[in-house]
Order: sequence, then structure tokens, then C-alpha cells
Amino acid sequence: MIGARTPRREDARLVRGAGQYVADVRVEGCLDAAFVRGTVAHGELRGVDLSRSREVPGVLGAWAHADLPYLPPTPPMLDPGSIEGRPWPALATDRVRYYGEPVAIVVAADRYLAEDGRDAAGVRIDALPVLLDPTEAAASDVRLFAGLSNVAVEREFGAAAPDEVWRAAAIVVEARYRQQLLIHTSIEPRAILVRPEPDGGLTVWASHQAPHRLRRDLAGAFGLEPGRVRVIVPDVGGAFGGKSETWPEYLAVVAAARRLGRPVRWLEDRAEALAGPPHGRGQNQRVRLAAAADGRILAYELHVDADVGGYPHTGSFMPMATSMMATGAYAIEHVHVRTRAVVTNTAPTAPYRGAGRPEAAAAIERTVELLARRLGLDPAEVRRRNFITAFPYATPTGFTYDSGDYAAALGVALAELKVEDWRAEQARRRAAGGRPIGIGLCTYVERSGSGEEYGAVEACPDGTFVAVSGCCSTGQGHETSFPQVVADVLGVEPERVRLVEKDTALVPQGIGSYASRSMQTGGAALYRAAARLVDTARQRAAEALAVPVAQVEYRAGALVAGPRSVTLAALAPLRAEETLDPPEAFPFGAYAAVVEVDPELGGVAVLELVAVDDYGVVINPLIVDGQGYGSIAQGLGQALYEDARYDADGRPGAVSLLDYLLPTVSELPPLRLAETCTPNPNTALGAKGAGEAGCIGVPPAIVNAVADALGLDDPAALQMPLTPYTCWSAAR
Repeated sequence: MIGARTPRREDARLVRGAGQYVADVRVEGCLDAAFVRGTVAHGELRGVDLSRSREVPGVLGAWAHADLPYLPPTPPMLDPGSIEGRPWPALATDRVRYYGEPVAIVVAADRYLAEDGRDAAGVRIDALPVLLDPTEAAASDVRLFAGLSNVAVEREFGAAAPDEVWRAAAIVVEARYRQQLLIHTSIEPRAILVRPEPDGGLTVWASHQAPHRLRRDLAGAFGLEPGRVRVIVPDVGGAFGGKSETWPEYLAVVAAARRLGRPVRWLEDRAEALAGPPHGRGQNQRVRLAAAADGRILAYELHVDADVGGYPHTGSFMPMATSMMATGAYAIEHVHVRTRAVVTNTAPTAPYRGAGRPEAAAAIERTVELLARRLGLDPAEVRRRNFITAFPYATPTGFTYDSGDYAAALGVALAELKVEDWRAEQARRRAAGGRPIGIGLCTYVERSGSGEEYGAVEACPDGTFVAVSGCCSTGQGHETSFPQVVADVLGVEPERVRLVEKDTALVPQGIGSYASRSMQTGGAALYRAAARLVDTARQRAAEALAVPVAQVEYRAGALVAGPRSVTLAALAPLRAEETLDPPEAFPFGAYAAVVEVDPELGGVAVLELVAVDDYGVVINPLIVDGQGYGSIAQGLGQALYEDARYDADGRPGAVSLLDYLLPTVSELPPLRLAETCTPNPNTALGAKGAGEAGCIGVPPAIVNAVADALGLDDPAALQMPLTPYTCWSAAR
């Protein structure tokens, strides 16, 4: 079963519209919530008048923070040190720090009435100066939090190269790059439904990636034992990292439900999703690279100012992820990275597909391409001369790469692209005229998996099996791929294996699904649990058949000792559990793009894109290809279309999807997907993470291709997204 292109069993209901999302959950007596939000990006909150809201027919309650003095602050996601002195209230108290920050909650019999109550509220805010750029905010006298620097976290990795290294280098390349802010545009925005229970506990349905984390946060915030909070995650319409957190709206909904003693739900609408958190990316990068005349890299510096928005609770650790992946696929002796997480008056950032790795890849890959151009060398050959070749490899920034063959992936990409044919066509156009074409490369390494994960496998008396996982599918196809893993170990049909996850009452522990960790950790835990089930069954069978364990063989659901046998079903119920905490893994790959640029109008057409990824052992190539297409589309969006723009007063430019450009299937270029396979040496399953590579590899490959087409030597002239105006300006 491992390696089989098994169609996703969950698609049978999802494509027919028979999935159940939070909005589809029917709970008797459920009310709807809407949020009154601030309409300035930064200001002193002088008053919230909800008297007219409470008079709207059908409104059952309307509260600002002053009406709910016990309302807890928003918990940090990973880095408690970053929030000291910077509390994020569930409803704004003295100040608002980004446009759309919730200042009150209105609950009514339905969403329409709740919005009527919201619109009747009166809010007074005295505007303050707005900070939108992280580098400017770091140096500003305007402080978002009184008495505290706007730099929430500052860290360094590696060590600065001696001055003589820079002096002796044949070439030093410097550049500045901007990773623009992106908007999490999952098909289903954030959603939560809270039902207070008679014993004071809570049942929560949420569109989420980490139900046990949400349970922990809600229990801690409201002083409950974790066992009194049940979190259920139904079908999820996409997440991409932005549904890993506990958001302030969730706390306000819990407080409203407890106050009324009624179920309350909040379904974020698209306007809220576009204007508010979470955003992704958002970095100012400054790089310096020293190299020898043959292209060997001697030293690399990266300075990052990361925009974490109005509060550092969900995004402050992202620049750390960028820092630790700074060197990509290259063996560089001297590496120094300095990162700052800076609060601004944009919406707070959070992990967004790739989560720090695309930012790192963009900086190093654009700079390596620039190095090759200035030395007059083949960009592929410069990469080969600098690739890491011996594993495991300890990077100067603190990671240990497990395995890889970066040259092999690059070789496959160049062969699939037929790069020599495109170079010939490029030369022909340069000689004869016509729209220029360019070829761009990106080789990347990413980190996948972190933390332990729970898995259990149970044999049932009817001959079926139950696989229990602490992961939480948000579209990754777990209902298909996890049973494949268990079925492969047990030697049975996958249809006999049923998956249970996403419910804290049924799954005793779990971390969730993010950072491409599901198969690497959750799948590996199930693989081990299934093997342990076989071992336990052999012992049981030996007792039942009165023979030594060594004489018992396991064969596709049966335990055999000579002419006698017993089935797993006959031994049921039988259960084996596993908690696995493997090291992080490091998938890698190479991307190659060919673009055509219209120098008169600035339009960019991607003529061909090749993606070569190495995820170790692939369980279901069909699912992995689907992940590849999705992440490539999002990478294409960052490269060419998407940008969370703000005006000078901090008002977001996108209030509907007419204002925020997303690539559709019509914008996807001709694609070729290929793979190499370097198994993960740290798990028996051999899988590494898959699903985020396209976001990492596509943007640098396309930007490098446009620079090649236009013959640009100034990296600042091309900042994403590569809009027609950007490319038209760069061409001149």
C-alpha cells in the first residue's frame, strides 16, 4: 500500500457538498456572534456605546471588555517571552493597534440581527500615528506599547565572518529584498461554535489545526481542567498555518456563551478575513555574500526585520524559522543572521504555508543567482560548487540536516526543463528581437515535523481496524493515507482501516497538523503502533495456541503456527499505542522556471515550470501531487499577484476578493512534477514532510527568471509581487 496512488476516500463526500464544516453543525438553541471592530489602525479607545445595539430586536447581548472584566487575554502561540508587557486583549481595552481589532461582541438569534446590532454600536477612537514598515517601526519614537521598544524579539544565529574574509573575497554581493505581506485566503475562514455544558465545561467545534492546543488554551484561559473542554474539528476548508492559534475572537465567543448559557458561534466572513489577522510573510531582508572568483561562497550575512503586526503573539517566532534555514542547500563556513520581530499597525502575522522557509529561500536563492550573473558563471554550476554533500550536516544556524542529494534534484530539474533548448531560444530572441525570455532556478531545503505525536491501532472483533491519530487533517487526505500506512504493516485492505482523529474526547493526546508533520510524525507513529499490534498479537496467539512466540508468524490478519492459526479478529479487542518524537526532517528540491516578459507592458507569462521535490518515502503520490499543485499555486500568487496593501492611515486595501488577486487554475502555467527519493533515516517509515515546497521554490525561480529575461543586475528593481508596473519599471 505504501506508494500506491489510492484515490482519496474523503473526496466522495467533499466534492458532493456533503462535508460538514463548523457552519453545518446544528446545535439546538445556537446563537450567532458578530464583532464591532475598530476602524482606525492605531488609536486610543475612548468609549464603546452599545446601548442602541442592545435595543435591536433579536439581540440577546452586547459587551465590550469593560462589561466582561474576567475576559482573559489572548495566549501566545509559541514564544511567551515575546509578549511580556504586550497583552493582546480579546476585546480592545485602552488602545487599538490594527484596523479591524475587535472592540465588542454582539450576540443575536441569527447572523443578520447580530450584524444589525454591530452596526448600531458607537465607538470613539482618537487616532495615533501609524507604523506600517517594520524597519521604520523599529527606529520610531512612536511606541505601540508604552515604555517598550517596538522590537518584540531580537536574536542572532551563527557568528560574523572575520573582516579579512570580506576583504580577501573576489566579490561581495549585497542586496535588499521585501517579502510582502500575504493574506490567508482559505476557502473556509475561521469559525468556532461553543456550547456551555451543565457541569461548567465546554464543547467546542472549531475550524482548527491543533485541537489539543485549543483545548489547553481555552481551559487555561477560563480556569477549567482540560478534561472539561472537548474540542471537535469537523471538516476544514483549508488552514495553511493560520488555524493553529487561539484567536481573541475565540475567547470572546466562549465568554459570551458562558454569560448567556447558550451555544454561540462565530463564522468569519470574507471581509473580516481579508482585513484582519492572520497575515503571512512580511519581512525586510538585507543580505551580504562574499565569494571566491570560482563562485565558492565564503560568508553570508542576513538581517531580517519581520512585521508581526499589532501583537507579537502568533508571529514572533517566524523570523527564527527563517534564520535557522538561512543557508539553504549550501555549505558556507561563515554565517551570521540577525532577526528582529517588530510590532507594527498591520494585522498580526502567523505561520503561512512554508512558515519562514520561503523567506529564507528567497534571500539566499536570489543572491546566489545574482552572484552567478556578476561572475559570468552558469547559475546551476555555482550551486553545484556550493552544495552540501556529506550528511548528517550541522548548519551554522543550529539545524542538523538528515540526508539529501541536492545535485541530483537539480540535475533532474534541468533535464525535465530541457534547459539547453530554452537557452538556444533565448539566444535566438536576443539576436533577432522579440519578447525576451529568462530562465530561473531555485534549490531549497526545508524543515518538516516537530514534536511528538500519538498513534494507536486497534483490532476489532468484526475484522476491521481503527487507527487513532493525534494529527488533525485540514485537507491533507489523512482518511486515505493513514489507513494506507496501517494496512501496509498489517497486510490487509485499506478499506478495513478506519481513522479517528480531530476530537479530544476520542484521542487522548496530540499535537496536530502543521509544518508538514502529519505523515512524518503521525504516520510514523501509526506505523510503529501497527507493528506493535502485530507483536502483541503474536504473544496472544502463542498463549491461545500453546506454542512458543518464536513459532508464531503473522500473515495478513492471521497468526499462524504450523497447521494451526487464529485471526486478529478472534483475539480482539487488541490495541497498541505509540508516542513518537523523531528528529526534524529536511526535505529538499529544485525548481526551474521559464518566463516571457513584455517589456512594453510589463506582463509576465510563465512558459514552463518544473518542480522536483524529495520527500523521502512517499505514501500516496496522488495526494502528494495534489499538495504540490496547491502549494505551487500559492507560490505563484506571491511571486506575481498577491499583496496585502495598506494605505498611509493603515486601512487595508482589500475588502473583497475583487481587491486581492489570487491565481486560479487559469493562471497555472504548464507544470511538470518530478521526484527524487532520499528516505528519512530517523523513522522506519522513511517519510519526510510534503505540502509546502511550492511556496518555497516557485517565488525565487520566477523572480530569477524575470531578472534573467531583463538582464537586471539591480535586485532592488524586482520586489514581489512582480506586477506589470514593477516589471515595466525594471525594464527601463
